[in-house]
Amino acid sequence: MKKFILLALLPMTAFADVINGADTAWIMTSTALVLFMTLPGLALFYGGLVRSNNILSVLMQCFAIAGIVSMLWFIAGYSLAFSGDNPFIGNLSNFMLAQVTIDSVSGSIPESLFAMFQMTFAIITPALIVGGFAERMKFSAVLLFSSIWLFVVYAPITHWVWGGGWLGDTLDYAGGTVVHITAGVAALVAAIVLGPRQEFLKKPIPPHNMTMTFIGAAMLWVGWFGFNGGSALSAGGDAAMAILATHLSAAAGAMTWMFYEWIKFGKPTALGSVTGMVAGLGTITPASGFVGPAGALVIGIIAGAICFNAVIIIKQKFKIDDSLDVFPVHGVGGICGTILVGFFASKELGIFSGQGGWSHEAIVISDQLQIQLTAVVATAAYTALATFVILKIVDVVIGLRVDSQTETQGLDLDSHGETGYNL
Repeated sequence: MKKFILLALLPMTAFADVINGADTAWIMTSTALVLFMTLPGLALFYGGLVRSNNILSVLMQCFAIAGIVSMLWFIAGYSLAFSGDNPFIGNLSNFMLAQVTIDSVSGSIPESLFAMFQMTFAIITPALIVGGFAERMKFSAVLLFSSIWLFVVYAPITHWVWGGGWLGDTLDYAGGTVVHITAGVAALVAAIVLGPRQEFLKKPIPPHNMTMTFIGAAMLWVGWFGFNGGSALSAGGDAAMAILATHLSAAAGAMTWMFYEWIKFGKPTALGSVTGMVAGLGTITPASGFVGPAGALVIGIIAGAICFNAVIIIKQKFKIDDSLDVFPVHGVGGICGTILVGFFASKELGIFSGQGGWSHEAIVISDQLQIQLTAVVATAAYTALATFVILKIVDVVIGLRVDSQTETQGLDLDSHGETGYNL
């Protein structure tokens, strides 16, 4: 069973030597959907949340990360993540996709498509981290940090979980550890290292354009069908069940957050509703291919409640300016989802269990939970340490934070010589 999951994720020509047209078409569509999550989805979602004089800085950071990560993934990222049999890091045997030809096959799809699909995951992960240091990091520092982080953090952990590494037994269908825990922990570390924005401790910093944020969030919801459904790497029942689980968890997360906020503060807000949706999506990600609809609904409800309180704790109790709540939503959501899959993927839990390819064999909960917890701790610890070191190196080389005058004026004019609004 474990070998089956690993084989499904690895680019091995032995697993299937014939390209399936339906699978290929679906993964091509999923690849477009996942890229759509970053550009324009995440960019608009983040752009609306910052002040009006920083909108272009956020849009440019997401756009530039997409460009530079694409090239670095082609050069060495894919090879380091999915080549070799070392338990900790891949090798450079596929440097610049040297072994990927028009005839290369990964499962039932072209390997070029598999590499491209995985590239979109590599793009969105460092782009998510932008929310932790928004409105105060130099553009040059963002690019250098993201480039180093891709090779030092993202590629190795991808190899650990999906590339045949030492965490290969982890149930992580679409990136609970690889994407959400790494991005969330890295954002938290970045927020602590850079310190809060000047206004953070003085007064609330409201979003400047909730309409933009709402539109970006809606794009994320739609794009996530490719993120989770595409991780089946085929067009069939597994992909369909993953999409259903994804949608139900998103809906449950959004409604749980909305009603929680309504009861606690007297009004349901658009910001809270879309944040709850993202929490539901991030939390179901590792479990999406291993649970049925009832389990997904429960996971979404748990996500909305836990991530709601995590936001309050991080900002109000610990006074950490994780500007756009990356850790309490993605990090905490990824941690919860990675642990919860150890429960809800069990056949013994009836209607809450997986109803896809995994459900025909029961999981021993205690053993699987130990595996899941090991993955959570290892991923979080390594990400935190590596991110801290990378930030310190970047700070020494070019400096991390803009000066106080630039921060007050906004990064748009200083970094890009443009403004988002010419009124």
